[in-house]
Amino acid sequence: MSETETLFCIGCGAKLQSVNPQEAGYIPANTLKKYQEDSSEPELYCQRCFRLRHYNEVTQVPLDDVHFKHLLSQIGHEQALVVYVVDLFNFSGSLIKQLQHYIGKNPILLVGNKADLIPSSFKLNKLKNWLQHQLKTAGLHPIATELVSAKKLTNIDDLLTKITQLRHQRNVYVVGTTNVGKSTLINAIIRAHNGWQDLITTSNFPGTTLNEIRLPLTDGGELVDTPGIIHKNQISQFLTAKELKYLTPQKEIHPRIFQLQEQQTLFLAGLGRLDFVKGKPGSFVVYVDNQLYVHRTKLEQAADFYQRHLGELLQPPAEADTFPPLRAQNINTTVKSDIVFSGLGWIAVPENVQLQAYLPQGLQVEVRPSLIN
Repeated sequence: MSETETLFCIGCGAKLQSVNPQEAGYIPANTLKKYQEDSSEPELYCQRCFRLRHYNEVTQVPLDDVHFKHLLSQIGHEQALVVYVVDLFNFSGSLIKQLQHYIGKNPILLVGNKADLIPSSFKLNKLKNWLQHQLKTAGLHPIATELVSAKKLTNIDDLLTKITQLRHQRNVYVVGTTNVGKSTLINAIIRAHNGWQDLITTSNFPGTTLNEIRLPLTDGGELVDTPGIIHKNQISQFLTAKELKYLTPQKEIHPRIFQLQEQQTLFLAGLGRLDFVKGKPGSFVVYVDNQLYVHRTKLEQAADFYQRHLGELLQPPAEADTFPPLRAQNINTTVKSDIVFSGLGWIAVPENVQLQAYLPQGLQVEVRPSLIN
């Protein structure tokens, strides 16, 4: 590549280079030379994106969250429509509390993605109202809210109509944390209008998009995919790339109902635990990935059971030696509640029960009024 020519990967946005295979944007020199000799092919992918797309191989590269936040803050210096994508299955892990600080006075169109994962028993209007309330509590005030499934193309046309109504020929920036489905959403928009298939690289691996990816709109503006902000203290940091599938379900969640009495325990594989300490017997409904193993046992046996079976029966994680210890959080409910396990899902529990919820050290369990009564 000549010093005057700068090329970027269409899949992740990284600046292409042929010097260091361990850094972002690496592409073999012969591939780059072939492109420079005949640039009629518009899709130029770095080696990392190529392997991810064709072989599902994940190559880790250094991620600079400071750089990502700097890119996000540039939005505040222009007039734009901000499409803020959150994960309906993992809302707390997709909340950017300082978003308004980064984007200035630009309006926010809130998009709740992965609606296809939410059980059909949930009323979408109630879910939308809950989502709007959560944003308001965080100090954010979206001008509109849409629920979509980027993967299944559900309500994409409605979202496009809303974007057209609100953008007023401004650039559209799609923002969010890692793994909320921003790139999948943009691919769905591109597919709906141009017929191109999955132009932008997507995966379950955090940090797939490494730089802005700018796509022209028909009226001269741009649709911009931005790198996902890295949410600190997420359970994903303790899992391998193969194990991340348990944090990113691909199908509608099937609730699993357990009739529990006090002094019983539920294990969410080896990643989390809920102890029913005291209260009337009742239904505990587990909403996690359908493949994640859920085990019930007696509370008095729970600690020994976990120690003996972590990494075997209770997996993920596959490596018990490197997984941090679980730490308890005391919970007392007064109404039907959801006990939210960071990135894993949640367990709906009865009112007036005394519980202990466990996650790896450093992570917090959240409690909210139940989304379904």
